[in-house]
Amino acid sequence: MNFLRQSLAIAGKDLRSELRSKETVNASLSFALVILLLFSFAFDPGSEQVHEIAGGLLWLVFAFAGTLILNRSFARELVNDCLDALISSPASGAQLFFGKCLANYVLLVVVESACLPVFVIFYNSHWPRQWLLLFLVMLLGTWGITVIGTLFSAMTVNLRLRELMLPTLIYPMLIPALMGAIRLSTLILAGEPIGADDQIWFRLLVAFDIIFTILTLALVEIVLVG
Repeated sequence: MNFLRQSLAIAGKDLRSELRSKETVNASLSFALVILLLFSFAFDPGSEQVHEIAGGLLWLVFAFAGTLILNRSFARELVNDCLDALISSPASGAQLFFGKCLANYVLLVVVESACLPVFVIFYNSHWPRQWLLLFLVMLLGTWGITVIGTLFSAMTVNLRLRELMLPTLIYPMLIPALMGAIRLSTLILAGEPIGADDQIWFRLLVAFDIIFTILTLALVEIVLVG
């Protein structure tokens, strides 16, 4: 309980800070909407081709916009040596990291939830009948992006080119999770049922989230303290 209480305190601090400035959410949401708009010009929204790659387009936008939020996770703590104060606080590295993950996760889900109806409008899609299932896929895929992105955000926080290094590091590791999320989202947006052969992608997403959550919590102390 103490672990969760400390983590929630750190997550609450980050969310209150973002609520006051709205800097990261506004930048990420604006970027996502611009990408959706540009893609709508690049493809014919009513074509069968767009329906076949709908999941890929959607998760490409989520992945690109998410890096803006993840990159600011630890970078905002550099001012006035706040990061050093957090590391030396009674909270452990795992508690600090998990709190950051929770805050990033909430912000990512908010941005993605705002992008989803815009995607449906821009690409002449029908609102999926299995929208709860699509939301579940979004939650599972987003957690995978969050835990890996938050860890690498901590690793690159002191680099001068962290805005460039972060996406370069996290995208290759996210390939399994993105493959599963893209396949399931494409089926759901097309109104097709999830067959027995495709249910393995759900298991992949769950396994990916569990494995990398455990790994990042185990490694974060080394990353933060060295």
